[in-house]
Amino acid sequence: MRAELVYRFDPPTDAIYKIQVAHWPGQVILEERLTVSPPQELHEDEDVEFGARTLRARLSGEVAVTYEALVDNGRLMGLPPGVTQHDWNDLPAEVLTYLWPSRYCPSDQFGRFVERQFGETTGGERVLAILDWITENIDYERGVSNSETTAARTFIDRAGVCRDFSHMGITLCRASGIPARAVGAYAHQLTPPDFHAIFEVWLSNGWWLVDPTGLAPIEGLVRIACGRDAADIAFLSTQGTCEMVRLAISAVAADDYDVEARSDRLRA
Repeated sequence: MRAELVYRFDPPTDAIYKIQVAHWPGQVILEERLTVSPPQELHEDEDVEFGARTLRARLSGEVAVTYEALVDNGRLMGLPPGVTQHDWNDLPAEVLTYLWPSRYCPSDQFGRFVERQFGETTGGERVLAILDWITENIDYERGVSNSETTAARTFIDRAGVCRDFSHMGITLCRASGIPARAVGAYAHQLTPPDFHAIFEVWLSNGWWLVDPTGLAPIEGLVRIACGRDAADIAFLSTQGTCEMVRLAISAVAADDYDVEARSDRLRA
């Protein structure tokens, strides 16, 4: 995969990038390269729990950050209906935080709705029913939402992009008593290519990735970061204002190109 982010920082401001592939179990980075033009001193941090990596610096003027990686993302599977939901007493302590409302996912406002709409379902069947409801009731439409849009607003507008679809899914799952968290990813076959926001749910003692937009196959996802909602997985966060000059994202399966040639390019 490849990400090229060109932004203009005027006046100078602090910036944090999350664009590198995470060090996550079952996901192996075979090759990677990061270039910054003009050269900048970037400080890299890694989240101990999730393996997500951040780059931060104080930037000024036009800065281009390009990241390329060759990744084996393992064997990802779609969510089966038979996976079970846990009583809260049986959940691992570190999972509990993903039951609660967060900035963009006010799940405490949707308890009555999920009982009326999905009351006959539980576990994986409940999550799949939620995904079906999102497909039937939320239109994928750019320009309807912005960086401040919550799931409650999307529920009213009935439209949004992948970020909004994921917030809607997370909210309805948490309102159903199912831990859910946001995931930022590279996505093979996503059209148009972009960073992709999806989410995952805790069922049958494990996390299961789901794409509420249905725009990218689960087996083609490569994790960048995860967290409570979009605030934790944003690919670029700044203290001040910035202007996008160019953003180009691509994710290509190994079968679609010469792996050895690609590897040589990354080492060059």
